[in-house]
Amino acid sequence: MVAQFYAWYAGRQAWRLHNLVYSTLLDRPTVPRAGVDLLYSASRREVLAGHDVITIGASSGGVEALSTLVGGLPADLPAAVLVVLHFPQEAPSALPRILGRAGPLEAFHPEDGDRLEGGRVYVAPPGLHLLVEDGRVRLARGPKENGHRPAVDPLFRTAALAYGPRAVGVVLTGADDDGTAGLVAIKRMGGVAVVQDPDDALFRPMPESALRHVDVDYCAPVGEMAPLLARLVRGPAEKVGAYTAPEDLVLEAKISGLEPSVIEGGRHPGKLSGFTCPECSGPLYGIEDGPLTRFRCRVGHAYTAEAVLEGKNGALEEALYAALNALEEAAEMAEKLAARAQSGGQPRASERFQARARKSREQATKIRRVMTEG
Repeated sequence: MVAQFYAWYAGRQAWRLHNLVYSTLLDRPTVPRAGVDLLYSASRREVLAGHDVITIGASSGGVEALSTLVGGLPADLPAAVLVVLHFPQEAPSALPRILGRAGPLEAFHPEDGDRLEGGRVYVAPPGLHLLVEDGRVRLARGPKENGHRPAVDPLFRTAALAYGPRAVGVVLTGADDDGTAGLVAIKRMGGVAVVQDPDDALFRPMPESALRHVDVDYCAPVGEMAPLLARLVRGPAEKVGAYTAPEDLVLEAKISGLEPSVIEGGRHPGKLSGFTCPECSGPLYGIEDGPLTRFRCRVGHAYTAEAVLEGKNGALEEALYAALNALEEAAEMAEKLAARAQSGGQPRASERFQARARKSREQATKIRRVMTEG
């Protein structure tokens, strides 16, 4: 009964999330504006030279796209380039070596506290978020976002806070929607949003999500991005500080960096949603980020609505397998008890155990049918 309850509950959560995601997508135009107010005073706007931080996020198909993009950047690029590629945290990454061979810029895994310098490519190490703070790199084993660490959103978010209008965010190919919330943050702080043309991407979902939720500045094939970025970094940008950092953005950046005052104080953005975290089963708090619906749990795991739905589908499958295993074991045990009762001269007890075994087998068959038919 316990296994069946968990299967029912996980299915109920997944269905609620499905309805939320589907209804949200139906209400949106194909490429809506971000719908997020830029918090700045026109009287404080000042123009300075250069967008000196380029942040890039990619997932599935990203090695090829990153090689093309980074390989085309000039040796005298006056901007630091920071890269997040989703990668299994247990395996070593050869990405710095690949990107270093692709073009003239030095690419490497940074150490915590490294200073950001123009003409260098900082690649997120496996298992650590790559963050930006006070002109330096921060590496943190913070909560996963959309199931990833490193994740794109924490990098974009901290770059937006540290560099404001001087930050450029680039979303490349990928099979999920990581990077969308971070790109919203970059736009909120006056930065530039660049997205790979989905028709040019090996995997469309990541750039499509960004285009659907963010008022992007440029959408281009990856082969055209290096010249575009080279022009942007030499173009004018507003002064850092011209945009007021929203409190929710600051709070989320602190969560990603595991700042003790936030973690120990139990602070969280958003309102209690009624859903639970796919990773730790804690309560999820809903965040309305313009047209983008997001969630964070009590300990900091972050998801878009679509990512929660995927997580719930995974939890549902695990619950179904657990229920199937429990029913198979119950049937086997009941059959053993029936045989023992029969050999002990207790036919009525044997019949009772046989009936329980049959019922468990029937329930297991139903679950198998659900799993195979979808």
